Amino acid sequence: MEYLIVLVVLVCLIVAFEYRIRRPDDVVVFEGKKGMAVRTGRFYPRHFSLPIHRTTHSMQMTVDATAKGNLEIRVKLAATVAASPANLAALVRVGGWSTDAVGKAAKELEALVLGFVKEYTEQFGIEELSSEKIHADLNQKVSANAAKFGVEIISLVILSFEPLNPQISEALRQQEHARILEQTEALNQKARIASAKAKLKADEEIATLENQLELKNYDLKKSQLERESVLANLRVDEELKRSRRKLEFDKEELDMLRSSPELLMLTPQAARLAEASQGLKNARTIVSLSPNDVAQGSELLGMFQKMLSAALDAYRDKDKKSKAK
Repeated sequence: MEYLIVLVVLVCLIVAFEYRIRRPDDVVVFEGKKGMAVRTGRFYPRHFSLPIHRTTHSMQMTVDATAKGNLEIRVKLAATVAASPANLAALVRVGGWSTDAVGKAAKELEALVLGFVKEYTEQFGIEELSSEKIHADLNQKVSANAAKFGVEIISLVILSFEPLNPQISEALRQQEHARILEQTEALNQKARIASAKAKLKADEEIATLENQLELKNYDLKKSQLERESVLANLRVDEELKRSRRKLEFDKEELDMLRSSPELLMLTPQAARLAEASQGLKNARTIVSLSPNDVAQGSELLGMFQKMLSAALDAYRDKDKKSKAK
């Protein structure tokens, strides 16, 4: 019984000494039948497993390189890497079986980055180089080779790029200053041209609108004149119709008087002649129907006498014809 208790205590001590609790930020790697694998359990044996921290590893580098013409330049950059879960075998191969495998792989990657920077800067003149161009080339090459070291690139930043010769640095600054001024002047001129074009376009649109307004006013005036012309024609037509009717009425009246002369005594004209005869110097108060009693000194009375004589003769002829029948 005592041996059993001792055995249980020894097993518990061995388990407590050998097994560890996996932390949330660790990736526990062990060597399986098909290569490196990851333990997913809460506990792991420490002598048969490798806990790798998944935290990031940052590094800063200063690269003294040369541009075309053997001009010395200095590039400062910073990078942040982390363990790549898909390339743990490469990480162990580069960094070894150590919890600091990410740091060792980052050192190896740093040497590769230095070589990439020097290789790129030697191909171009110093005035052709810039932080943006170096970053674009470096980011492409490092991202393609990071998997070989078992890490992944979180960030890669160019901190500075400058020639080591102060005179060259000053010349580049002046060149950049002149370029910025030239670009600013070009933008100002473009802005002036754009403003002039906008003003010209606005003037053209205003002129077009004014022309359209004038055409509309002309069309309105034209339609108004056409309506007035139609109304005037209608008035003229009505006047002509009224005049024709009046002429027809006068013609009928003349035909009636021609056929019946005695009706002349009933016409307003005869009444006015009678009234006018009363105002004559030799006129009598009562108009006689006998032509012998009418004074011959007045033309108006002569006309009236002829009219009455014609009416009386026509009446006598009509009466004789009726008696003869």
